Amino acid sequence: MKNTRTVSWGAVAAGAITIALFFQVAIAQGAIKTQYVEYMHGDKPLKGYLAYDDSVSSKRPGVLLVHYRGGLQGDTLKDTEMIAKMGYVVFAEDIFGKDIVPKTVPEMTALTDIYNKDRALMRTRSNAGFEVLRKHPLVDANKLAVIGYCFGGTVAVELAESGVPVLGTVAVHGSFRNFEAERAKNIKGRVFILHGAEDEVAPLTEVNKLISDLRGAKVSWELQLFSGAQHGFTNPSNASEERADREYKIAIERFFKEIFSRAS
Repeated sequence: MKNTRTVSWGAVAAGAITIALFFQVAIAQGAIKTQYVEYMHGDKPLKGYLAYDDSVSSKRPGVLLVHYRGGLQGDTLKDTEMIAKMGYVVFAEDIFGKDIVPKTVPEMTALTDIYNKDRALMRTRSNAGFEVLRKHPLVDANKLAVIGYCFGGTVAVELAESGVPVLGTVAVHGSFRNFEAERAKNIKGRVFILHGAEDEVAPLTEVNKLISDLRGAKVSWELQLFSGAQHGFTNPSNASEERADREYKIAIERFFKEIFSRAS
């Protein structure tokens, strides 16, 4: 009976701890406030996604997030909230237009082609979202960064090459075609590239071309390659990509802490 009673009370205690931890996590997650924000680029209506810790009233660094080819849905919203939990105000800007969410790969390709072929439009459209973030009352405008995923990696680099005042630019399994080499000299801050070593969509020749541009412009850069990972490793399809997905999150948290702490 004593042994049975001991096990019973242990189970109760363990259950209580589990419940307490559950509520602690729920409270922490509940502190992340999210909302859609409508804004304009010229006469084009746009709608981005904002996330930040609502329990903190002081200003903090801001991170602009540029969505993948699927637009403002799914992983983009999750990634926005994930980075907000690191302690930043995060704004996922809208490149395609208010409530334009492609459903199929051909639709995604048609939309991304518009901006890939018109880099000036890509830059000004992205800058419209950057201004929304920069002017947010909770954002320290001296501590800004941009991160882009997939198609968003292209946009993030183009935005950085327009000379916006960011401390860091991150491209996660981005694509790096058709950049003008001389524009790299406009980049402020560091560039961090996280890439799948087996990426056939954006092969290492593309990455090396961008790195050559950065070297020529004397821009500080960092490259992290993940063996066995193809394009889009944040939606892992094998063990190598699962590792890449875990490690890139650790890497960007470290990168953001470094660039923002140096600006203090």
